[in-house]
Amino acid sequence: HLKFFARVLPHLYRPTMQSYHSSVMATSGTAEYDLMYYLKGAAAGGICCSITHGALTPVDVVKTRVQLDPVKYNSGLVGGFRQIIAEEGAMALTTGLGATAAGYFVQGWFKFGGVEYFKIQAVEKMGEEAAWNNKTAIYLGAAAGAETIADIFLCPLEAVRIRSVSDPEFCDGLADGAVKMFKTEGIGGFYAGLVPILGKQVPYTMAKFAVQGKAADAIYGSMGKTPAELSSGTNICVSLASGVVAGVASAIISHPADTLLSKVNKKGAGGEGSMMTRLMRIAGETGFVNLCTVGLLPRCIMIGTLTAGQFGIFDTVMGALGASKFHFHNPNSDK
Repeated sequence: HLKFFARVLPHLYRPTMQSYHSSVMATSGTAEYDLMYYLKGAAAGGICCSITHGALTPVDVVKTRVQLDPVKYNSGLVGGFRQIIAEEGAMALTTGLGATAAGYFVQGWFKFGGVEYFKIQAVEKMGEEAAWNNKTAIYLGAAAGAETIADIFLCPLEAVRIRSVSDPEFCDGLADGAVKMFKTEGIGGFYAGLVPILGKQVPYTMAKFAVQGKAADAIYGSMGKTPAELSSGTNICVSLASGVVAGVASAIISHPADTLLSKVNKKGAGGEGSMMTRLMRIAGETGFVNLCTVGLLPRCIMIGTLTAGQFGIFDTVMGALGASKFHFHNPNSDK
């Protein structure tokens, strides 16, 4: 392998044995994880997040309306659908679709690609046995780092989406909304929700990947099989099942911050003052119980479905791209 890379890619680098293993290898069985693997993981992440969030835009529209105006939209998820369609037409349920699809492609690119990168780097630094024994900690750390990076790119698009949902007359699409927001509020308007979006997305993603990993391990354990011993179809089914569990858990954990994020991006919400002052004011006006419960059922339905779909699509796209998904490997199982 070393001779091959040195001959074919001399313009990139001439690897030594040590640099070769540290820069392009992480073992889980005999698979290789190089730059192309990370790019495939990022692309699969962007695709799965864009598709799932885009498909659930109608649910998200209802959820956001309930969070922003619970007095008006007080008849639950199905009632919210009926009310919006009756008052504004069915197309109102697609409000923010462009911003959602674009924003979550970018977010998924960095989130899933970043988690794969950080997991594999941890295995390289710690060794397989130590990594196997600390899987949950690695999931949590990898998810937190990747999500923080992803949210810096997501926040402006999410601000436009929420503004367009809360005020359907605000813009005629993503580009129009971004221009209007920049003209009226400057760059700060795009990042007004950065603190709550981090407060929502980072715990959500940490729970999502850690719970999904635990649930998947439990399913594989109950079957007495490893992922390598099962077909791709079976592995995708495991991803879907564990994704539902992870989605509901992460939705509950991140819901208060999600409610704050919806409210702070509504024009004039929280009055004047710094971002933290506005957030504290909104939280006080809303109340802790309402922050935790208003809109929770539709969000659990949305996030449970969404998360299962994301892991299922991610695995499918990775397979279509010819990549073998990284799994933690217990070296003691080889003895």
